[in-house]
Amino acid sequence: MKLNFLEEIKRNVVVFDGAMGTMLQERIQRKGFCPEEINITEPGLVKEIHASYKDAGAMALTTNTFGANRVKLEDYGLQDRVFDLNFYGVKIAREIAGDDLWVAASIGPTGKLIEPLGPLSFDEAVDVFKEQARALEEAGCDIFKIETMMDIKEAKAAIVAIKEVSRKPIIALMTFEKNERTVFGTTPEVAGIVLESAGADVVGANCSLGVEGIYNVLQRMFAVTSLPLMAQPNAGIPETRNGVSIFPDPPDKVGEYTEKFIDMGVKVIGGCCGTTPKHIRRIRERVSARSEYPLIIKKIDICRLASRSKYVIVGGNSGIVIIGERINPSGRKALMEELRKGNFSTIIEEARGQAGSGAHMLDINMGIPMISEREYMKKAVLLVNSSVDLPVVIDSPNPDVMEEGVKACDGKPLLNSVTGEERKLETVIPVAKKYGGALIGLTLDDKGVPSTAEERLRIAEKIFERAVSMGVSPYDIIIDPLCLTVSADPLQPVETLKAIRLIKEKLGVPTILGISNVSFGLPKRGVINAVYLCMAISMGLDAAILNPYDENLMNSVFAGDLLMGRDPGAERYIKRFSRETADERRVMHGEPLDIKTRIIRCVIEGNKEQIISLVDKAIDEGNDVMEISNNMLIPGLTEIGKRFEKNLIFLPQVMASAETVKVAFDYLKGKMGGRKGKAIGKVLLATVEGDVHDIGKNIVGTLLENHGFEVIDLGKNVPSKRILEEAIKNRVDIVGLSALMTTTMMEMKNCINMLREKGIKCMTVVGGAVITEEFARQIGADAYAKDAVEAVAKVKELLGIKES
Repeated sequence: MKLNFLEEIKRNVVVFDGAMGTMLQERIQRKGFCPEEINITEPGLVKEIHASYKDAGAMALTTNTFGANRVKLEDYGLQDRVFDLNFYGVKIAREIAGDDLWVAASIGPTGKLIEPLGPLSFDEAVDVFKEQARALEEAGCDIFKIETMMDIKEAKAAIVAIKEVSRKPIIALMTFEKNERTVFGTTPEVAGIVLESAGADVVGANCSLGVEGIYNVLQRMFAVTSLPLMAQPNAGIPETRNGVSIFPDPPDKVGEYTEKFIDMGVKVIGGCCGTTPKHIRRIRERVSARSEYPLIIKKIDICRLASRSKYVIVGGNSGIVIIGERINPSGRKALMEELRKGNFSTIIEEARGQAGSGAHMLDINMGIPMISEREYMKKAVLLVNSSVDLPVVIDSPNPDVMEEGVKACDGKPLLNSVTGEERKLETVIPVAKKYGGALIGLTLDDKGVPSTAEERLRIAEKIFERAVSMGVSPYDIIIDPLCLTVSADPLQPVETLKAIRLIKEKLGVPTILGISNVSFGLPKRGVINAVYLCMAISMGLDAAILNPYDENLMNSVFAGDLLMGRDPGAERYIKRFSRETADERRVMHGEPLDIKTRIIRCVIEGNKEQIISLVDKAIDEGNDVMEISNNMLIPGLTEIGKRFEKNLIFLPQVMASAETVKVAFDYLKGKMGGRKGKAIGKVLLATVEGDVHDIGKNIVGTLLENHGFEVIDLGKNVPSKRILEEAIKNRVDIVGLSALMTTTMMEMKNCINMLREKGIKCMTVVGGAVITEEFARQIGADAYAKDAVEAVAKVKELLGIKES
């Protein structure tokens, strides 16, 4: 009889099975079949694969349910069969597993992007995954395994959904590119932090990379998470040999890396694409040969917060965390009026301005009377997520608004705030627990703010104990002892400083203050704020909510960190005052003089809220529509592409810029009075027959349109004959082909051969997760593009279009 899975991996290493998808594809030669439908139409095949992995020594079998969510099944017209396909997927695995092996229920991505990257809302994604998880739970799975996730927000949605229907262990695996980031820019560290906070029990990586790549990713993840790790590598990166796509890593190589995984502390090991029972047998042999395993008991005893692509540590010896306070309409009449009118462009400007001025996180408050604070909070968080790579603070006294902000957030946010009031404890803490986030605890209760440091400590202890008892990590609680106004009570600022020291000594948690409160109603407030900040730092303050544009305050932070031993070697202090950094700040705060520069910057920032007003200004200044398009909008996209290539930004920022240009183009079309601007080229796009993946292709289409191309998108699972017919009919310049599966790669070659045989005078560009430059050459493609940005560059290059 098998033991409890989570207890077992504390003592031993558990071996999972290998690839289901590639094994099925070898056995079923027809194109475009739904792998999950095989659970009903040909269950014997699935049983045979499960049995082969059991015989090889697998200790857990993964269900054939990876794509059995209603969004993915809609590609096959099977969206009404979600329950059956998942239920029987578990039952088939259980029949082979018996009572000796665990059954892990596989949950993969929906194939659609979640807003702001795509049309799917977070709530819709949760609902989709909940429907699938409910069927898997009812069928009796032992473990849930979320795998091959590219979008950290989608992985969070899946975890939230599973927790609503089950208490069984959750494994959450992300898939990384060669640059050790997901396609949307998430690092292994961020993935580990966010997935742990969301409620996963085991985290790790699968797919895309071979054993070396997965090993490197997990080393980085190991450094920031307390959770056990899972390694599920491909059998290498696919190669084409003699016209056949293969996975190159033999079982012995995977077996050799098993030792390295175990020594690192990995507790669960399996195989992804291309791995066979032979690979799993080698892994099990290596695991069984060990007389002992490293006992990994690791606590990450520090608060970690994250955006989609960057993480911040609060506490320890990491230096003061600066939280920008300016996305808050309180006391800012002009901002409040703009927001009332639905103009959110200032939020983007403030986000970028504060980030450029040195903020580590951004506080977002949408407390505006007579508006829907929930809707405004959601929009503000989505905009900030798209504009900068900083973690956010969701700032509202309303738990419903907090929840909306947390759902919109890409990473792991900080919730501001919970108090010692009973109603707050009961309503705010569950939000942090459900979605994953850290809490600011304010030292006030139903009686108000205590006058002494000791009483504030008592409330801090109450908040801490209640939050921990409700499942929040003790390292995800930050206490604000409340900075009161010195003009109202001269003794209170001193009590706040004493409270910082007491809370640090007695509770050992990080502390935070909103600095500007201390000087309210007094002249020369900046002087008071800067001095008080230094005093708080000397007491052990870890984070401060302040105005990053205030040079005195910012300088105090860097000097304070240096003098308190938080900046070894004065590295951060010296960088702060280097000429290069100072010049960057001056440029950030300077307003461009000409409209062209302003429009280019607006595109780069992805500020679609402001682009139309700038386009109008350009027209008023006498610029022709095509001048605006070709010499202002397109150069902005070109610059974004350059930054993407240098890893300065990531796909979410590229898509935000593309959306901004689309808004501008749509507006300019209305100004052309029925005239049509000439497209700079005509491109046909298609995912080849047998392949139903199209996220990457869709992004390519969006970027091409925004660069001035006419795009004919035939969709996914498109026969080569139709591609040929549409290429002739539309007289296209370029045919772009996409494939994500090794079994559909060769369909690209068939299509290219057909185009050549018919003498079609167009060029071809190929791309997709399994495609390489070498493969593109072998099949006669004119170009290979590794991502959407490069696809645009290659199309322009083929057509002889020079960048502006």
